[in-house]
Amino acid sequence: MLPVISANSQESRDLVRALSTRRFDISSPQEDAVREILEAVRDRGDAAIVDYTRKFDSKEFSTEAIPVSKDEIKQAYAHVDDKFLSIIRTAIANVHEFHSRQLPNSWFMTRKDGSVLGQAVTPVDAAGLYVPGGTGGSTPLVSSVIMNSVPAQIAGVERIVLATPPGPGNRVSPHLLVTAAEAGVHEIYRMGSAWAIGALVFGTETVQPVNVVVGPGNIFVTLAKKLVAGMVGIDMVAGPSEVLVVADDTPEPRHVAADLLSQAEHDPMATAILVTTSEKLAGRVDAALDELTATLERSEIAKKSLEDNGALIVVQDLATAAEIVNSIGPEHLELAVKEPWGLLPMIKNAGAIFMGEYTPEPVGDYIAGPNHVLPTMGTAKFASALSVETFLKRSSIISYSRQAFDRDAEDVIRLAEIEGLTAHALSIKVRC
Repeated sequence: MLPVISANSQESRDLVRALSTRRFDISSPQEDAVREILEAVRDRGDAAIVDYTRKFDSKEFSTEAIPVSKDEIKQAYAHVDDKFLSIIRTAIANVHEFHSRQLPNSWFMTRKDGSVLGQAVTPVDAAGLYVPGGTGGSTPLVSSVIMNSVPAQIAGVERIVLATPPGPGNRVSPHLLVTAAEAGVHEIYRMGSAWAIGALVFGTETVQPVNVVVGPGNIFVTLAKKLVAGMVGIDMVAGPSEVLVVADDTPEPRHVAADLLSQAEHDPMATAILVTTSEKLAGRVDAALDELTATLERSEIAKKSLEDNGALIVVQDLATAAEIVNSIGPEHLELAVKEPWGLLPMIKNAGAIFMGEYTPEPVGDYIAGPNHVLPTMGTAKFASALSVETFLKRSSIISYSRQAFDRDAEDVIRLAEIEGLTAHALSIKVRC
């Protein structure tokens, strides 16, 4: 399906350069359309939510249908089996255990002059989680509920709100409702796309506004989050999914091919790259891709993704592979090599790193514990996964004694006068 190219070829150099400088381009008409939606929700509240939902999701929608009642959530338990409950409870426990270690502490320090300095870490009051509908509710993204809500719960957010579009007949998947209840979500609203982001940010008659908005979505959701960033906190502006597999000659080719397909099936714009020291492995992976793609329900999407954004690159050694990784900064990185821990110190830029042949990317998506909301489009060079800190803020604490004030007063006055801020200097002078 894919050509095998040498890292020394011009084709490979051009490809790595393009991946290293990739950007998520957005057209002006799309941005204008999303801005119009946000303004409509800000100005018209519930009425705008109802209009957009009737147009795109459910023709029978009304204001009364926006909130999901507690009774609906209780009834949803009758529509899921015990095995499902056991699985999500295990996933929630694993995610909770991992993220609990991220919780920072407030701290204080004292000086001999009696001054006290410190940092108070406090959660935001309310967080909004967006979860896509998943093919009209038939493929509920329960993992997104867990990954977004558990860190907020650990942070101590008092109000965790979930928004998801309704399917026909205003239906929301019982699997999604049960997962939300188990993961500590407090409120659930039927609303999707950019109008849901607008409701979470501006509030409506039914929905109270939040301070942070997180969660995946289509181009309209992504654009809406980009436009409201600064009014509220957001997790990130995410692009299409990515996986880069580094391999030597040891992994089973079908394993590698299946891992590449696990991201290619997301989106025709997804990126799936193999960088290997073995030309023989690259050829066998290519044959396995051809075989396995045909077995997928989303085979056409995966095939388009591989044809447009896939590559099999052969390098002379793993050090060269690490250089390519650090240049690209992939969302997901698999080290399918004999000694992954030996290669790890060479890796600087990756959203999440999966170590060894039996740590495929999907274990991180669902159950291992680390968050699957990861930086894309090379932003792993400076950004991190969604975490407990996404829902926290820090306030500096400053307490000066008279002794400390007298010591620093003259210096503060001098600096204020250099900057031409005479009222700043006056604030000090009146106390001297």
